[in-house]
Amino acid sequence: MHARARIGRHGERHAERFLAQSGYRSSARNVRTPFGEIDLIMWDGTCLVFIEVKLRRTLRFGPPETAVTPQKLVRIQRAIAFVIARRRWVGPYRLDIVAISHRRRAVDIAHFQNCAVGV
Repeated sequence: MHARARIGRHGERHAERFLAQSGYRSSARNVRTPFGEIDLIMWDGTCLVFIEVKLRRTLRFGPPETAVTPQKLVRIQRAIAFVIARRRWVGPYRLDIVAISHRRRAVDIAHFQNCAVGV
């Protein structure tokens, strides 16, 4: 596994633990679709939550959540639609973003709920 992938998986583990402490339950990790990968899928009560995790070790280029551009949101929404169709899910669902700043030994986590129009 490349260093970038290891860092990404590290961020996903942080995000999953953080959300589990808030009562979310894990469903799947690193779900590949023709439109890209969904980092985490978790349950928030009866709502299926698709989670995009962004981790940055420096804020030189801005906070991690700024890496989720409008173009990235479109790709994520297409991936979500693919998974929803595959699972034949008809219940509520949404997209959340977990932004992690990991500098030295400090870890800051921000959770943004319901981040995409139409989801």
